[in-house]
Amino acid sequence: MTDGYGNINWWGFSPALDLQETGHAEMCKKLSCAIPDELHILLVGAGDIRHILKTVARRYRHSKRKLKFYVVENSLELYVRDMLLMMVALEKPNKMGLQEKTELFLELYGNTLIREQSSQYSEAMAHELIKMVTDFDYLEQKLPLFDLTQLKYKERDFIEGILKFLRNREKTPYDVAKCWDLRLRQLLKERYDSMKNVFDWDYNMEMVERGGSIIHLHQYKNWRQCGIAFQIREGTYDVPNRTLASATVFKMNGERYPRRGFWGDMTVSPYVTFGVETEEKSFYKKQNQQHMKTAEDVSEFNINSLFHELATNERYELPKEEDNKETEKSDSDAKLQEITEEDEENECENKEENSGANPKESEEEKEKEAENSDQPDSQEDHILRRLFCLL
Repeated sequence: MTDGYGNINWWGFSPALDLQETGHAEMCKKLSCAIPDELHILLVGAGDIRHILKTVARRYRHSKRKLKFYVVENSLELYVRDMLLMMVALEKPNKMGLQEKTELFLELYGNTLIREQSSQYSEAMAHELIKMVTDFDYLEQKLPLFDLTQLKYKERDFIEGILKFLRNREKTPYDVAKCWDLRLRQLLKERYDSMKNVFDWDYNMEMVERGGSIIHLHQYKNWRQCGIAFQIREGTYDVPNRTLASATVFKMNGERYPRRGFWGDMTVSPYVTFGVETEEKSFYKKQNQQHMKTAEDVSEFNINSLFHELATNERYELPKEEDNKETEKSDSDAKLQEITEEDEENECENKEENSGANPKESEEEKEKEAENSDQPDSQEDHILRRLFCLL
């Protein structure tokens, strides 16, 4: 396999779309037909759930209707991955916070290596999905939005085997770092030692020329080298993401050899689907002809907003920055002032004038001091004076 795009689409090569904004209502008006109460959408080879997620999250922006999606993929691993990512998106807010859900989704979506807690979550969900695939009554009870009745029995058995691979991390090892490096060597060949220059050329000639300048060069090169696209939270990304593993069959000397590894895209990157387009125009600001935000920031905001809309049916807005004008003004007023000798003399003169302005008070203070001096010494003072004289 020498193609950098691979033979399985773990993510799409186009931004996510709200499929109800594609002019369906206008088309019905032109054809003089009524807008249907139920919309059927066929997705062939989409590779992920980006269109489903965006369409469902923004359903409240359109007229109320039922949505039915028919998904056709060329690999059974994609069905498993779609169900797992949809389960993350549908987690209840009281069980998983919005930011935590976003980070988990992006890790499983675009990272070859993930954190330990993310791997534990995928294992737990794989265990639940095994029950759902093998028992449709349980599926109807837990996730009624999925319908697997169109799958053949053989395909269900294969899906169960894939889920067992996700669940049994210790029994079936998967070294994704080695798989990624072998793919790189096969793809670059004699250019492997100068891979950074190759990545730089691909970025400038392919990504930037096609409108992907918001994808930062360093993030793109890091993903091309190790397969980690999203590192929103500081942590240790050392556990293989088994949802990005698939099996393929190689022919050699007339025989067929099945191999499991990473056979997906190594050229485009997962930034394109959620990290290039956004409703928040502030992410496109530039300074010195460079984007102030990156595709990772845009992806985080887009997933955050989609999950928020999915749960509340309201648009997600960026938290407003606190108005710090008053604090900045007070800080600017508190400045160090240089005190000169003239200022000190003026202060001394002012003190003398103030003391002279109240002669009665000064005379009373002097009389009090004189009275205190006329008082006889206490016994302790007398002893101290005698000791001083002896010394």
